[in-house]
Amino acid sequence: MNQIIMTKQAPKAIGPYSQAIKIENFLMISGQIPIDVKSGCIPENIAEQTYIVLNNIKSIIDEAGFSLRNIIKTTVFTTNLKKIDIINEIYKKFFKDHQSHFPARSCVEVQALPRNVKIEIEAIAFKKNN
Repeated sequence: MNQIIMTKQAPKAIGPYSQAIKIENFLMISGQIPIDVKSGCIPENIAEQTYIVLNNIKSIIDEAGFSLRNIIKTTVFTTNLKKIDIINEIYKKFFKDHQSHFPARSCVEVQALPRNVKIEIEAIAFKKNN
């Protein structure tokens, strides 16, 4: 049975989609953009945007009862692949407990993203039954 996951700790959907859907042991997290839920603002630089996106993902993961260790795949969309070194630095710090086994990842440059942000990340998590 599918379960819709929603938290006020991450931006609410800005379109006809859910923040995440839990299907059995899988959690599919919709692409998150860097909206700071406390201020509603979007920072200008890619480092801050990446940090906020990853924290929004963490809020959704937490709400679903999963952990960062359960993330098995991410897809990064950015409007400028020349900033990949900056994105990677923030990403590595975020997954610091995964140093030997980061999630699988795709990273693509796109022409534009919602609200003219520079980055969007989606994720898939899996958790074994206890």
